[in-house]
Amino acid sequence: MSVENGEWIMHGLAWDDPNRIHSPEELVKQINEAGFLPLFGNGVRGFSAEERVSADYWWTGDREQDPWEWREIIASGHEVAYGKFFDKKAGFISLEWLPCFANYRRDGYDFDSAWEDSKVNRREKLIMDVLTDTDSDGEIIWSDKQILASDLKKLAGFGKGGEKNFTGITTDLMMKTYLVTADFHRRRNKKGAEYGMPVSVLLPPEAVWGYDRVTSAYSEAPHESWKRIFNRVKELYPDADEAEIIKLIGKEPK
Repeated sequence: MSVENGEWIMHGLAWDDPNRIHSPEELVKQINEAGFLPLFGNGVRGFSAEERVSADYWWTGDREQDPWEWREIIASGHEVAYGKFFDKKAGFISLEWLPCFANYRRDGYDFDSAWEDSKVNRREKLIMDVLTDTDSDGEIIWSDKQILASDLKKLAGFGKGGEKNFTGITTDLMMKTYLVTADFHRRRNKKGAEYGMPVSVLLPPEAVWGYDRVTSAYSEAPHESWKRIFNRVKELYPDADEAEIIKLIGKEPK
């Protein structure tokens, strides 16, 4: 995606290209084969969903052909994780690679431990407090309630007269893999009828796939997880500039 003469231009494959992705199911297959995949083009040429689909149907609302619609279908299917994972931009991570990202991005910390060690900030905690609870033994419980992001914003105390930068804070939480976009829903009026654009539902990945699965790479040093992610991109795109890879996936932890 680029801006040319003041217009957004999508880059993709020709409609009759045999390598073109034709459906959300095919996109999920390629995500699982690669391990993870940004939604839009980036500094690693070819490493995006945008460059594997036709540019003709973006934002048309056609559920069968529009990759923007596909992201909703894929997010709600929970076969892969969807969120702002790559340089604060949208992308997908397979369930095989999600623990690796979680270990690296969290530096091996669950959110409550990160809070205790001052590795996350107060506004991040306001959001996570809405989506988590504790049981009688003090153990964390991850909410699976389908709260629209617009409602989560209010419940966490953001908005007019409250905390600022809800979008930026939730993006940071997704970059740290403490949140994923688990679904999309439209708002409902007093009569129960849907209206407006779809709104994201943000959840801790533990609420979607379980704690043991998400944290299964905690036994590995975070920098080793980072190396595996870096080497995977290098394996797929051996000519890619290393600085561009690091910009996309993040810096190696110390």
